[in-house]
Amino acid sequence: MEDAPGPDIPSVRIRSAVAADLATVVEIEFQSFSNPWQPDTFRSLLEQERVKVLVAEDLEKGVVGYAVLWWVLDQAELANLAVRTDRQGQGIGSVLLDQAIAHAESKGVGSLFLEVRQSNEAAYRLYANRGFTQISIRKDYYKHPREDARVLVKHL
Repeated sequence: MEDAPGPDIPSVRIRSAVAADLATVVEIEFQSFSNPWQPDTFRSLLEQERVKVLVAEDLEKGVVGYAVLWWVLDQAELANLAVRTDRQGQGIGSVLLDQAIAHAESKGVGSLFLEVRQSNEAAYRLYANRGFTQISIRKDYYKHPREDARVLVKHL
């Protein structure tokens, strides 16, 4: 499951994040989200038993994306997934998502949830293509700018 090359991106492998990855992960976070998580948040996630932080590592250029998954009993949430802006559209997000789903399955998760901005059509299509379906809307979930979130679920 981990240390897996991407099917169409042989120079990228997916692995567990380590502390040395956090500066780049935070940089991608700040590039990707208007209300980014702080460095201490990521640092604490690495120490949590029921959290998996995955990184996509380009073997020449270093970390180019990451995903955060957490779970309790048979439910999990894909809390975050982001790819460096200059590497988007190359399948890296798909590979990260597939590895996060595989990890959730390995933990006995039955339902994987996530939220995505209403306007983020590219991300919505990625999730829909992997079998996620919309189950509700969270009004004004996002700030800066204020926007609704689509709540999606995939039954594993």
